[in-house]
Amino acid sequence: MEMSFRWYGEDDPVTLEQIRQIPDMRGIVSAVYDIPAGEVWPLEKIEKLKQTVEAHDLKLNVIESVPVHEDIKMGAPSRDGWIENYKETLRNLSRAGIRTVCYNFMPVFDWTRSELGAPLPDGSNSLKYDEETVQHLDPLSGELTLPGWDLSYQTDDLRKIMDAYQSISEEQLMENLIYFLEQVVPTAEEEGVLLAIHPDDPPWSIFGLPRVVTNKENVEYMLRRVDSPNNGITFCTGSYGADPENDLSGIIEAAKGRIHFVHARNVKWTGSRSFQETSHSIKEGSLDMTALLQKLHEAGFSGPIRPDHGRMIWGETGRPGYGLYDRALGAAYLNGIIDTLQ
Repeated sequence: MEMSFRWYGEDDPVTLEQIRQIPDMRGIVSAVYDIPAGEVWPLEKIEKLKQTVEAHDLKLNVIESVPVHEDIKMGAPSRDGWIENYKETLRNLSRAGIRTVCYNFMPVFDWTRSELGAPLPDGSNSLKYDEETVQHLDPLSGELTLPGWDLSYQTDDLRKIMDAYQSISEEQLMENLIYFLEQVVPTAEEEGVLLAIHPDDPPWSIFGLPRVVTNKENVEYMLRRVDSPNNGITFCTGSYGADPENDLSGIIEAAKGRIHFVHARNVKWTGSRSFQETSHSIKEGSLDMTALLQKLHEAGFSGPIRPDHGRMIWGETGRPGYGLYDRALGAAYLNGIIDTLQ
């Protein structure tokens, strides 16, 4: 497995110089962040990002993410034009030598939490999701904004989009995903790009919006309907694992040969549809990270893996979930398991 690290570009308080010093760190997961969702990524911007990473003796091995325009997710009449843009971005990424692209199909909002700095018993703090709290939040009020959210929408535009989703069932959203994949996967095949869809985070409906990349059955359906090795998944332990009903080993087995990227994160279940992120240790979270890595190893996974999210420890401040120290500890913890397996 190829240990990798998320980097948010030149504005990230965590620098490439720091990342390079983490033992056995080889890959960087990043993106072009100044292009509006749906627009074509210029080749020169991709190449500049790659050159910046390689100047620090690291490899740009995963793009996370190329956002999918909301018109595609909603199945709007304009979706084909946005899909053509997506194909051209994949071509440009291929020209730059990028082989793995992570993306998601979550309507409107990316990963969602109710608290960004919830205290843990050891004095650190981390991301937390409490279902009852989220049920009382109004995403249109501006009272909660998260690092993964697209904040380019004005409130009125956001309200219109959310209203439009009220008539879209989970079945229809899944068919819109299949339509998208049927169009872009042939381009990915031609260009040698592996598409790795990230699960919905958390893996259930929020704010009345449908979500479909949530469990083993949906993964099997998506992979079967567009049966190509280039159509694969990002296996995110913390996203799938937020739901105790999800059989994570079963998902690995169902997606064997089609897992192109792994996010390794531990969570502690705190109630019904509620959890808090912890260190990667099996002694602190509800997920058995050792067993999951062993299952991935047995399934033949050898691709990029990154320590996903981390606590804020030792007084560090910065982008919630994306500090340096705990993710560096997580990388070392994961590498210890991987070295033992190998």
